[in-house]
Amino acid sequence: MPRTFQYEILADYHQFYLQDDDQSFGDLSAAWTQEATDRLLAVAPHVIGVGTVRNMAVPVSVVVHESQPKISPDEWDHITTASLQIDTGRIVVAGCTDYYPDAARIEVVPGIYEAVICYSKLGSLSEDGLDGEDSYHVHLFPGRESEPAILKRRQDGPCVTANPAIALWLQSMRPAGRVAELGSLAGI
Repeated sequence: MPRTFQYEILADYHQFYLQDDDQSFGDLSAAWTQEATDRLLAVAPHVIGVGTVRNMAVPVSVVVHESQPKISPDEWDHITTASLQIDTGRIVVAGCTDYYPDAARIEVVPGIYEAVICYSKLGSLSEDGLDGEDSYHVHLFPGRESEPAILKRRQDGPCVTANPAIALWLQSMRPAGRVAELGSLAGI
């Protein structure tokens, strides 16, 4: 049974992070390259940084699954994926300027987790960029180490991926009966 955690996180500097509960990890300063910024996802050992479109408090959900969940790409504006190594058995979920000892923690079995980050309503920002209905949903499940990737790009149009393995993985994430739609979405 999935465990769901809901947060309102101050996405100071347009980001929040999930990391292994060890303060020696968490430095994403070199990870926020232009590629990571475009992807809305930065990765360093034992930490992932999720980019946001607002520099304000944003709704974040984290769902810990026992196995790979079914995710429909049609429901999301943007989808990214990466892996997260957790040695301590606790995941810290926080904004980058939050006070670390007070940050939210989620108990998990130590190991490697695959993270699928789903971004919603990214185009709903007010003219001044302070208000919006954007939200961020992180799905975690035991998996294998993987490079960060975009599964569905946030611009209008098809999923942009030149990697056939990612297209097949995306296909496996689809609920049964909708695989044909995915093929068209992913250009396969």
